[in-house]
Amino acid sequence: MYRKILITTDGSAVSNKTACAGVDFAEQMGAEVLALFVAPEYQYPIYVEIIPPSYPSEEEYRAAMQRAGQGHLQAIVEAAERRGLRCAGATAFAESVALKIVEVAAERHCDLIFMGSHGRSGWGQLLLGSVTNKVLSHSKIPVLVHRLIKEPQGHENAT
Repeated sequence: MYRKILITTDGSAVSNKTACAGVDFAEQMGAEVLALFVAPEYQYPIYVEIIPPSYPSEEEYRAAMQRAGQGHLQAIVEAAERRGLRCAGATAFAESVALKIVEVAAERHCDLIFMGSHGRSGWGQLLLGSVTNKVLSHSKIPVLVHRLIKEPQGHENAT
């Protein structure tokens, strides 16, 4: 039914559990996986007139976020490969995480977006997380929203 599934992660324990469920779902479908981490765009400090020497340059920031993204995506890619699934990981930069998820899904010809009901903002929200809500309202392809029954303990790797 689905040939290529985009699985999102923000690196949180909740997101890792959701990614694990996404890989399981992809295995059931025999689908290829695209794991995606979206980092915020670089922000210049607007509260000072001179950028402090300790403030990272845009290049340093992007390199650090690429490394962080690789770390967040590695477990998903490895879990998919252990199950014999084709998988790629990608880190993208955007002001709007939700719009970037939708954009990448379209550009990479995904036919499903698999994501959690909540990410870093966690369990404090009663309704869907804001990123998930925006993806649902902007996506032209199906979005499967995974909701965990209980909050994960600690920050262990779920996949």
